[in-house]
Amino acid sequence: MAERVIIFDTTLRDGEQSPGISLDAAEKLEIAEQLARLNVDYIEAGFPVASQGDFEAVQGIARTVGRAGGPVIAGLSRTQRTDVDRCWEALKDAARARIHVFISTSPQHMEHMLRMNEAQVKAETAAGVSRAREHTADVEFSPQDATRTPLDFMMEVLEIAVASGATTLNIPDTVGYGIPWDFGALIQYVRREIKGDYILSTHCHNDLGLAVANSLAGVQGGARQIEVCVNGLGERAGNAALEEVVMALKIRPDQFPGLETGVRTEELARTSRLVSRLTGYPVQFNKAVVGRNAFRHESGIHQHGVLAERTTYEIIDADSVGQTGSQIVLGKHSGRHAFSDTLAKMGLTVSGNALNAAFIRFKELADRKVEITDADLEAIVAEEIGTNVEPEFTLEALEVAGGTVAVPNARVVLVRGGEKVEAISEGDGMIDAACQAIRAATGVDSRLTDFNVNAVTGGIDALGDVIIQVVADGIRVSGRGVSTDVVEAAARAYLNAVNKVVRIRARDDRRVPEATP
Repeated sequence: MAERVIIFDTTLRDGEQSPGISLDAAEKLEIAEQLARLNVDYIEAGFPVASQGDFEAVQGIARTVGRAGGPVIAGLSRTQRTDVDRCWEALKDAARARIHVFISTSPQHMEHMLRMNEAQVKAETAAGVSRAREHTADVEFSPQDATRTPLDFMMEVLEIAVASGATTLNIPDTVGYGIPWDFGALIQYVRREIKGDYILSTHCHNDLGLAVANSLAGVQGGARQIEVCVNGLGERAGNAALEEVVMALKIRPDQFPGLETGVRTEELARTSRLVSRLTGYPVQFNKAVVGRNAFRHESGIHQHGVLAERTTYEIIDADSVGQTGSQIVLGKHSGRHAFSDTLAKMGLTVSGNALNAAFIRFKELADRKVEITDADLEAIVAEEIGTNVEPEFTLEALEVAGGTVAVPNARVVLVRGGEKVEAISEGDGMIDAACQAIRAATGVDSRLTDFNVNAVTGGIDALGDVIIQVVADGIRVSGRGVSTDVVEAAARAYLNAVNKVVRIRARDDRRVPEATP
């Protein structure tokens, strides 16, 4: 019989730590429900002690997605007794729950963050794991920054963790320092030298672009759990991408004989799109498995080969990961039924007022654009209803003027609670003027830190897809806007970000700045 490789998804914990991502409890729950449909084994739902919002999100997922027959719900915890207890309080209603305890073990972290010596770290490990074991029989332990930890000391800590009740030992490459052959040898060494009944796990970051390679090397070395994020999200350069790890194991059984995951791969593309929409992080076009170009062919030689036989240039069947090669074409004469049916076939379930809002936006854009493709539709839905949260401000009108003589200026009309708010402002350019006018109308003083614009599809009538990041009172968020007019797209993106700032302020949900594995 095949041996199971456990897929431990940490999109809702480490993935949410990506700069600019701040998910509401409802958004986290929506992603968790899709992860359950994807059939991952574990969902690390958050870091309950970080904030009240994180606690409530983990608790909500534990009570709903964590029902019998669903994935195990995990929460992250430092070794402190209060952290462990808080984590269990959030998890306890799940049918199956895991407490994931961690502490730093590298000299850099112990000296500059923990202010602890080796003896203190070992004592904390024993105390934290033992306390977690009092709550649940499923306890994971991570020595943070393992790949920069002296081997002898790390082995001592791991032995203490197993003796204290840890059932999973996770080896985190917290700063992406590992090299595949070296990391694989480390996993093999731990598996051989640490005695006991436990599962060995990997948690690899992508600072050198090697997170997936290191994870797979870990599996060859004896790891039977891989910690991953959808679309490779995570701190800094991200984590090992779930979709890439899963498909590598599936496509290369010659390299991983007798191993399998329980992931329903046909849900991969749908999961990727959902996470992208709710986080505001776009998926790069050439992203493996789930990217827009993953199954497209430009070269005439490649086209000829694929037309003759798909496998000449495709090692993955697009259907097996929920991808399709067809372009869905809609125009201004399309009706609501065709629009709704097209969205459903793309895996976008939209109804009620949300469908009405998306359809109105579609008709508005269809008047400006000859064809609306499936990529356009995803962008429209991402902008209009991606968060499933009613915006505080909506854009009713935008007027801009500029050129080489006059100072660029903009006039905006926003609607808030049924009341119109108008503002006029100047700027360095029309986009800057529009953003300044929105800043004046909303009263939200924010600083633009990143601006990125892409054409969703080809042609002179292509939709401009603008993604920005802003900072307001220490809150960093991303915003997204779509339009055939790049100035309008930028204004919509900026307003989308401002609405997130307003929402975060209202719930006063601030994450604590704590390093995690």
